Amino acid sequence: MNYTDSNLLHSSAKNKPPILIAEDDLTSRIILAGILGKWGYDPIAVNDGQAAWDVLQRPDAPSLVILDWMMPKMDGLEVIQQVRARVTEQPPYIILLTSKDEKSDILSGLEGGANDYIKKPFEHEELLARIRVGQRTLELQTSLYEAKRSMEHLATRDPLTGILNRRAILEQLSKELSRIQRGRLDQDDKKLSIGFFDVDNFKHINDKYGHQAGDDVLRGIAQILRTQLRGYDSISRLGGDEFLVLAPESDEAGYKKLYERLVAVIAASPLLTCTGEVMLTISMGVATALPDSTDDQLLSNADAAMYMAKRAGGNRVVYA
Repeated sequence: MNYTDSNLLHSSAKNKPPILIAEDDLTSRIILAGILGKWGYDPIAVNDGQAAWDVLQRPDAPSLVILDWMMPKMDGLEVIQQVRARVTEQPPYIILLTSKDEKSDILSGLEGGANDYIKKPFEHEELLARIRVGQRTLELQTSLYEAKRSMEHLATRDPLTGILNRRAILEQLSKELSRIQRGRLDQDDKKLSIGFFDVDNFKHINDKYGHQAGDDVLRGIAQILRTQLRGYDSISRLGGDEFLVLAPESDEAGYKKLYERLVAVIAASPLLTCTGEVMLTISMGVATALPDSTDDQLLSNADAAMYMAKRAGGNRVVYA
């Protein structure tokens, strides 16, 4: 290995991704895999375009790809077209390996969706340099994707409790109602229900223990909800001390058991605050969706039932 090759190799000795090699010539494929292995990469070698496409459809497909242009079954450009036709936020970086040297051929390869190309025969240093460019591009792409996901997560979360915020849960409710209206849910007594509740005498808690303790109470309630709900249920803080539980595809006995359990568990659970433990109860109103229900109707019904629970003394569930 010469000085240039050594510098490139050690410029990023960590986080080396697996690389898919698609090359129909056995000797070239073995040499290329050996070079990549020598550089610390994990080569996955296949001998035709169809095999490459099969690998790229896997959930754990390599994100860095070296494709020979001319291959049996599917050539490199055909594989690239199949890859680019898929909708994904983290597409692979594809280097096209070709013996074509006409500018028109190179342009057609890049316009076809290749990120880069390298002409045969190639210098090892040039190949490594192009792989490193692809690796840096993928690292930047991943960073941008993770930043986007983080921003999307923050935009849908209540900053105090970490559960869904009002906008996010109402969007989810609208989607669930649309599913019912399209008849996509099973009709074997499975229903969409919502549980709307707030804390009994929450103002008294704030007045007696302070607003910091009130915030601790709300965080504690959210934590209890997380442990008690099913994986496909949703919880949200609508604002203040008001919460909404969204429970899809439950029969009547199931969702009644769910809501009754939530009220009972909260009543029996001392919540740790900055001033010590606090015991409290909630009042919950439950409404179930019909095929023609709107989100406003459903929320209004649950809200009315919740106030009935409060007038009855709190610490209970009332069904609309």
